[in-house]
Amino acid sequence: MALTPRLDLRQTQSLVMTPQLQQAIKLLQLNNLELTEYVEQELEENPLLERDEGARDDLDRMATGEAPEGVPDPPEDESGHGDQDALDSIDFTREDSVDSAETADLDVDYDNLWNNDTATDLSTDTALDTYTEAGLGDHLTAGTAAGGFDDSGSNLENYVSEHLNLRDHLMGQLSLELTDPVDRIIGLHLIDSLDDAGYVPDDLSSLAQVLNCDLARVEETLAKVQRFDPTGIFARSLAECLALQLRELDRLDPAMQALLDNLDLLAERRTRDLLDICGIGEEDLVDMIAEIRALNPKPAQIFDDNVAQPITPDVLMRAKPGGGWIIELNQDTLPRVLVNNQYYAQIHSAARTREDKQYISERLQSANWLVKSLHQRATTILKVATELVRQQDGFFTNGVQYLRPLVLRDIAEAIEMHESTVSRVTSNKFMATPRGIFELKYFFTTALSSSSGGEAHSAESVRHRIRALIDAESPKAIMSDDKIVEILRQESVDIARRTVAKYRESMGIPSSVQRRREKSVQM
Repeated sequence: MALTPRLDLRQTQSLVMTPQLQQAIKLLQLNNLELTEYVEQELEENPLLERDEGARDDLDRMATGEAPEGVPDPPEDESGHGDQDALDSIDFTREDSVDSAETADLDVDYDNLWNNDTATDLSTDTALDTYTEAGLGDHLTAGTAAGGFDDSGSNLENYVSEHLNLRDHLMGQLSLELTDPVDRIIGLHLIDSLDDAGYVPDDLSSLAQVLNCDLARVEETLAKVQRFDPTGIFARSLAECLALQLRELDRLDPAMQALLDNLDLLAERRTRDLLDICGIGEEDLVDMIAEIRALNPKPAQIFDDNVAQPITPDVLMRAKPGGGWIIELNQDTLPRVLVNNQYYAQIHSAARTREDKQYISERLQSANWLVKSLHQRATTILKVATELVRQQDGFFTNGVQYLRPLVLRDIAEAIEMHESTVSRVTSNKFMATPRGIFELKYFFTTALSSSSGGEAHSAESVRHRIRALIDAESPKAIMSDDKIVEILRQESVDIARRTVAKYRESMGIPSSVQRRREKSVQM
């Protein structure tokens, strides 16, 4: 064999990840809210895209898997292979996958039934009459005379009270209770050092260094602000927070202080040790524990300004009259865009330079590809959600104990897609069902084999069974992990003791020893 340099020609086929193909893959793993943000950015950058404010026909076609009207295919590149061919080659969709006999009982409807088109209109005059009857007419009239935005009545927003946050609440008390300027400055820094629960750092030496004052002066000011409302604020530990609240209730005696100094023993339910340390009887200990449970370990949270963001489902599911389920996309959160071909024809004919024409063609190709990708995304999500509902019909009908073990491969094979596509579709997307809102990933659980050789059990259903057994146990007959294993094996669930312990710990359930101590205290 001669070792000499030479030139060879080889012809191979490969999938090139063009920017358009990368965009289509990226859109798959975005939920509807993230998709809306992405489309808004595209609307700002692409002059040929515009928001569809008109009819919902194109959106309905997109949701049902039909291509929107008037959307030309993306032009092919110079090599003669269009990006659409590349998109189809990665198995995003197969048109014959949903129309199988197995999914015949699943109807697909895309009318948004959650729209309230019959909202009542409360006129300003009616509102004024209502407030006048309640004796508030003079106040509303005065507000109107003071210069409202609406001549027909007062603006009710002027009468909405402002929500007081924790910092403003404490600053008001600081200006009233502390008269010394140095104490006020220290108190201001203590307010700024509060965490979300209302605690200050245990070590105040760093604060003393920042303010260039004695540590004793800082601790003296801390003792003053610890009398502020809410009680327990500015504590340095959980024990001190509870002690401040008990002192306010005049319940901080030596026995209670000893109990607060040994909260770790209380968490472990070591009641015998606590009886010896506090020097009290069992009835007194039960009463003291009840008093501690009535306290607030996080006093700052009563001023919590964080509003819980509700989960917006991407897929909606509801029961169909006569049996079966109706699966639909949440159209309220789907962005509506279209390509302005009229504007394209206008600016393309006016373009003079080669660079301008190339830019306009690129924008048109990008706009067409985005609309096509949105259609492909909607179709793929719908197919995956439909197959998920079919596979987990027992869960939706009878409950979590009928949840089947399921992996990505099962869905991918049923709808003839790649596992990676199913994984992207089910990531960070939620479905609203009659049993609540669930992430699509929730329905994929590992399988536990059956001891009787029957059908495997879902790990999630086994967790639910373990929790049900522990919740139903008697305080005088606490079940160990070995006992739970024995019961589950009688129900033909082949499970090991360490697996039961792992599931129990993942659900935050204490061990049998700790449960026995806890329930003995409750008795």
